[in-house]
Amino acid sequence: KSYKRPKLMILHLLIKLVFLCFVTTPVGLEGDADLQFLLIGGELVKIRSSSWKKNRFYKLQEDCRTLWHESKKTFRRNQTFSIDDIESVRKGRQSEGLKKHTDPSVEEQCFSIIFKGRKKNLDLMAVNAEEANRWVSSLEKVKTTISNLSHQQKSEHWIINCMRKADKNEDNKMTLKELKHFLRQINVEVDDTYAEEIFKKCDKSNSGSLEGAEIKHFYDLLTHREEIDVIYNKYAQTQGQMSLRDLLNFLLNEQREQATAEDASKLIEKYEVDETAKQKKHMTKDGFLMYLHHEEGSILNPAHIPVYQDMSQPLNHYYISSSHNTYLMEDQLKGPSSTEAYIKALTKSCRCVELDCWDGANGEPVIYHGYTITSKVLFRDVIKAIKDYAFKTSDYPVILSLENHCSVEQQKLMAHYLISILGDALVTKPFGDTMPTNFPSPEELKGKILIKGKRLNKLDAIFNNNNTIEEGTVSEEDEAADCENGQKAKPKVGLKASNAPVGHFNMDICSSSFWSLSFKASVFYCVLAATAYIHHNMDKLSRIYPAGSRTNSSNYNPVPMWNVGCQIVALNFQTPSKEMHLNQGRFLTNGTCGYILKPEFQRSLSSQFDPNTLTQGPWMKRKTFYIMVISGQQLPKINKDKHKSIVDPLVRVEIYGVPADNASKETHHIENNGFNPMWNENFQFDIHVPELAMLRFVVEDYDTTSPNDLIGQYCLPLTSVQNGYRHVPLLTKRGDVICSAGLFVHLMLLDAQ
Repeated sequence: KSYKRPKLMILHLLIKLVFLCFVTTPVGLEGDADLQFLLIGGELVKIRSSSWKKNRFYKLQEDCRTLWHESKKTFRRNQTFSIDDIESVRKGRQSEGLKKHTDPSVEEQCFSIIFKGRKKNLDLMAVNAEEANRWVSSLEKVKTTISNLSHQQKSEHWIINCMRKADKNEDNKMTLKELKHFLRQINVEVDDTYAEEIFKKCDKSNSGSLEGAEIKHFYDLLTHREEIDVIYNKYAQTQGQMSLRDLLNFLLNEQREQATAEDASKLIEKYEVDETAKQKKHMTKDGFLMYLHHEEGSILNPAHIPVYQDMSQPLNHYYISSSHNTYLMEDQLKGPSSTEAYIKALTKSCRCVELDCWDGANGEPVIYHGYTITSKVLFRDVIKAIKDYAFKTSDYPVILSLENHCSVEQQKLMAHYLISILGDALVTKPFGDTMPTNFPSPEELKGKILIKGKRLNKLDAIFNNNNTIEEGTVSEEDEAADCENGQKAKPKVGLKASNAPVGHFNMDICSSSFWSLSFKASVFYCVLAATAYIHHNMDKLSRIYPAGSRTNSSNYNPVPMWNVGCQIVALNFQTPSKEMHLNQGRFLTNGTCGYILKPEFQRSLSSQFDPNTLTQGPWMKRKTFYIMVISGQQLPKINKDKHKSIVDPLVRVEIYGVPADNASKETHHIENNGFNPMWNENFQFDIHVPELAMLRFVVEDYDTTSPNDLIGQYCLPLTSVQNGYRHVPLLTKRGDVICSAGLFVHLMLLDAQ
C-alpha cells in the first residue's frame, strides 16, 4: 500500500465551510449568553501576594479560544493564554495562594484558573459572588465545549484561526502576502512560485485577493487528502459511494473487525453527513472521514476505554499507578512542595501517593524532602487536598505511602487529621470478623483510602499512654536497605490510625505482605531471580521508587518492573519524560482508573514465566506486527517565536516489553512540512509476549546539528491496538492532547507463521 500525493495537493483535512468571514464560534455556542459575557470581558483583581493585588481587564478573543488580559509591564502590554492550556477552573479560595493571601470573608468572590504543566495558577477575585460565579460557569462551558469538539471540528477551528491571524487588515480577504503568511502559520514552507500558482488558481476574479467562494476553493485544496481518496475509492463500489455492503467489506477486510451489517448501519447513521446518502444506507467520503476521526476509527480499541477488566481480584493482582515524592513540583533539592502536586497526580488517576512526614513548627507536622531546601507544606493541608480530589477521576482506592520521620507527639496529630478529615473513607479495620488471607479487591475498596506505613508494636499505647514506647523513626530508604541485605526491619515507631492492620492487611515493609525497594535493588531481582520475584508478587505488594541520587527528579524505565509483576512502580509525576509517557500508556485503558489487571501468567502460582529467557508457556503468543506510517496532520510548530520556523518531521515507532520484544524503527524526515507530511513507510516487529508489550509513537523535528526536538508522542498497550487504517492522536511532552494533530497509519497484528 503506497500513496503518492500530487504536488498541487500539498496540504489537507476537514469540513466544508463558506468563508464569507472567518467565524470561529464553537459549535453549540452560537449566540450563547455566557460566551457573549466572556467576549465582552470585565475587570478582575489578580492576586499574587498579600500586598500584590492589581486590577486587570480580561476578555475572550474573537477566536473563542484565547483569553486576553492587560499587563502593566512595558515590554508586554498585552498577554494571552489558550483555553486549551486550562486544566480546571476552581471556585472559591481553593488554591494555596488564595488561602494564604485572602481573607475567608471573600470566599465567594474568588476563583482560580489552574493551568496544565508547571505554569503558575492564576488567582482572581471578582467584585461580587454573582460575578465570580458567572466567570467560572462561562469559562467551564467554553472549555468543555471546545474539548468535546470532534477531531474535524478542532481542525477546522485551528485552520480558521490561522487564517484570521494571517488576515492582517481584518478585511475577510486574503492577499498573496497573507496567503504566504498563512502557510507558515500552518507549518508548511513553499517557494514563492508555487504559492503564486495556488493563489492564481483560486483567484477566479483576478482581483488580487481571495474572498468568499475563492477562499472556499483554496480551503478545499488545502484540506484534500489523497490517501483517503485511494482507500475510499477502492471500496465505494455503489454509484460512487460506499453502500452498507461496501462499508461492511471494508470493516471485515481492512479493519479486521468482527463486524455485522447492523454495525455498518450504525456507523452510517452516526457519521454520515448527507441525509440523502443516509436514507440510502450509503456513506459518502465526508462521512467516511468523519468515521475515521472518531473513536471507532482510532488506534485505541473503544471497548478498552471504559472499565472493562475484572476488578474483584486481590489488590496485588493489579498494576497500580503510583507517584514518588508526590509533594514536589520540580527537583528534589530546592524545588517547591505543594498541595497542587497531589491534586495534579490524583486527577491523573494516580492511586498511590507519597507523603514524607517530618516534625514542623508549632507542633504541626509538615511534608517535604528531608535534609534539603525544598519548601514545606502542612500535613493537614495535604490530607484535605487528598480528601477533596482522591476520587474526582477514579472511584478506586487511593494508597497513602507514608515515610514517617515524626516524633510520637506529632504522629498523634497526624492520626487525628487522618481520622477527622478522611472520615469514613479511611480504612481502619477489616471489613469482616476475621483477618482474611488475601488482599481486598479494588471493587471492595471503592471510595476508600488506605495507609501504607510502618506498623506499631502496640498502637493503643500511644493513645492510652499505658506503655512506654521507644521513640524513633526510620525512613523507607533505611528499611529498604535492610530488606536488600536480607534483614528484618527493626520495630520502630510508625503510624496507623487504628490498632487493626490497615485495609485488612499489614503493609509492613519487609513483612510477609509488602516490600519497598529502590529501582537499583529491584533490578537485581529482575535479572537474577525473575521467576521467584514474580511469584513473590503473586501474593504480596512491591513498591519500587527512584534512587535518591536522582536529584533532578528524573525517572527510571518502569517496564522491567511491570515485567516481573511489581504493582506500585512509583515515578516522579512532576517530570515529563519518556518514562512517564510509558506510564500514561500503561494506565490509558480500563477507564483510566489507575488499576490494570496483570496477565494471568503473573497471577497463577503454577507459572514459570521469566521475561529474560522466554521458555514455552501460556505467555508465549508469538505475533508479527506490521505497521505502515502513512501521513501526519497539522503538527505543531516547535519554535513559535520564529516566524519562518517550519518543522522537518520524522516518526519513530517503538516497542517496549520483555527484552526480546524491545525495538525501534524510524521513518525518513520530511523537509519543511508539518501540516500534511507523507511518509508511506512500512515496518515489521516480531512480538513474543504481547500482553506485556507497549507501543509508542514519537514524532520529532529533525535537526542535523543538535538533538531532535519532540513534536508529539502517544503510547498504548499493544493488546489495545485496533487493526486496519487508524488515526493516532498526539500528546505533548507533559501528556496533554495536541488539538487537531495526529498520524494516519495502517496496522496489522497477526499470529506469527
